[in-house]
Amino acid sequence: MRPCAVRVVLLVGEDAQIEAQLRDIVEPAVWEIQRATDNAAALAMAQAKSFDLILTSQKTSGREDIELLRQIRRTRPHTRLIILADESTTEDVITSMRERAFSYFSHPFSFDALAVIIHRAIEEPCWDDGIEVVSATPEWIRIRARCDFKTADRVLQFLDEIAELPDPERTAVGTAFREMLTNAIEHGGRLDPKQEVEISYLRACHMVTCHISDPGQGFTLNNLPHAAVASPDDPVRHIKYREARGMRPGGFGVLLAQRLVDELVYNEKGNEVQLIKYLDLEPRRLS
Repeated sequence: MRPCAVRVVLLVGEDAQIEAQLRDIVEPAVWEIQRATDNAAALAMAQAKSFDLILTSQKTSGREDIELLRQIRRTRPHTRLIILADESTTEDVITSMRERAFSYFSHPFSFDALAVIIHRAIEEPCWDDGIEVVSATPEWIRIRARCDFKTADRVLQFLDEIAELPDPERTAVGTAFREMLTNAIEHGGRLDPKQEVEISYLRACHMVTCHISDPGQGFTLNNLPHAAVASPDDPVRHIKYREARGMRPGGFGVLLAQRLVDELVYNEKGNEVQLIKYLDLEPRRLS
């Protein structure tokens, strides 16, 4: 039997915590970790050989790392690069999506969330983007995303970076959006990677809205025996229904989202949903 080829991840800069996390995730027999002192060294190394994954340094800005990505793509168009930035702007995050960065994290960020994205990056044997920016400004972004959960994790991280919301609104909107997006991908898109969902995020002075449209046939909320929302007075009735049909545990997504945002509105067909969260904030100019 031929031995498996060793895959290589390039870590830019010196960060003991990130390196330790990488070593906990990757298999030593399959992955090798190499280091570059800075972006210039990383570019030279990437031009000389192909890397399966590159993580930038937390000490650089998002703009610097996007430029590194652009230059690498001239010779390595399918390189997976995760940006770890010391500082960023909404425009940087949007540009990174257009330039097909695998993901984007600005300081401070969740190491658990980073671990999820690293897993996604190393699990894909063949990678293409799966995320298309239809139109984008700092206040209003529209994207299309492939119908699979791995792409959903990447979309959620990008939008978490874009959403300039205070806590607890940030957590509430993020959780509700996750539930609705995964529902759209699983039930509307049938987890078919050939299908897409369309997502719109709008940030106004006193509200945020998230709109998700899926390619499915739609549904009505009062005709979902597998979901808790169908019987709000008995939110565990659906559990027996799911168990009897061998369905995975769950079914609380819509009910949870309804509790976390101010309004959850479906279109007539039932394949588009609008999440609305009102903000008690002073008017401000969005950057």
